[in-house]
Amino acid sequence: MEQIQHKNIQVNGINMHVAEIGEGPVVLLIHGFPELWYTWRHQMLHISSKGYRAIAPDLRGYGDTEAPAATTSYTVFHIVGDIVGLLDSLGLDKVYLVGHDWGAIISWYVCLFRPDRIKALVNMSVVYTPRNPLVKPLDHYRKTFGDDFYVCRFQEIGLEEEYAKVDTKTQLAGIYLKRTPDAPKIPKDYAKLFKPTPYTLPSWFTEQDLDYFTSKYRATGFRGGINYYRCFDLNWELCAAWTGSKINVPVKFIVGDLDLTYNFPGTKEYIHGGGFKNTVPGLEEVVVMEGVGHFINQEKPQEISDHIYDFIAKF
Repeated sequence: MEQIQHKNIQVNGINMHVAEIGEGPVVLLIHGFPELWYTWRHQMLHISSKGYRAIAPDLRGYGDTEAPAATTSYTVFHIVGDIVGLLDSLGLDKVYLVGHDWGAIISWYVCLFRPDRIKALVNMSVVYTPRNPLVKPLDHYRKTFGDDFYVCRFQEIGLEEEYAKVDTKTQLAGIYLKRTPDAPKIPKDYAKLFKPTPYTLPSWFTEQDLDYFTSKYRATGFRGGINYYRCFDLNWELCAAWTGSKINVPVKFIVGDLDLTYNFPGTKEYIHGGGFKNTVPGLEEVVVMEGVGHFINQEKPQEISDHIYDFIAKF
């Protein structure tokens, strides 16, 4: 880990923290919520040992990267703009892209907006869902899961202050170590009703790991990451011109069978029934890992590292 280098780069009007290691073709790793560049620590070491240069930024609003104040500064156009700006700042033309959770969502959009910059994509947990011109995302979520669904609750201004009333370390442990695929719910009086259960850290997640994430989130809070969710409907409006567009770059998709995203209504049918391949013509491989939860690249670090290397080595 001490071999990983850190730098700050000015991109798209913000100061971005970037971790990197290795030399060779570039693999850009995009994290999700509530994570940081650190989620890719195992993959960075493995990929760099195979002759690649691994780069993992803290996204806008996360960790040591700047967090603009305006909620509307977190649309997919801003985030993709940050990524393209990062590539330009580093003098990189095309890279291999790897994403997880929100990082997967952003990676789909990178491939939608700027496929010319991507050699191949390995995405995890969140499938590419074509834009439905008739239904806004938040209307769909409320109808499907109710107002307590975490995405819906995140829309409430001030929710981040409610989050801050709960111990950050305990809260993160509960999120990272969740083993059931049910849809997460956040009651209105979250801080008052939050009852943490004692946790035992598994072999794949150490106290040092938890402490690193905790230290960063105690410093920044969760507002930056929550603002991504607040732009769901705005993204839907802004992306109207891409309705019907498809992902044509080479893609490998990986998900755990205990991942909440894999168990969303209709997702399994979409993945295995041909719908996913129809909207992502570049889809070459789908891997469903048994007994694995949402934070798949941390829970199964070696297997995910091997999956990434095996796929990008083809191109």
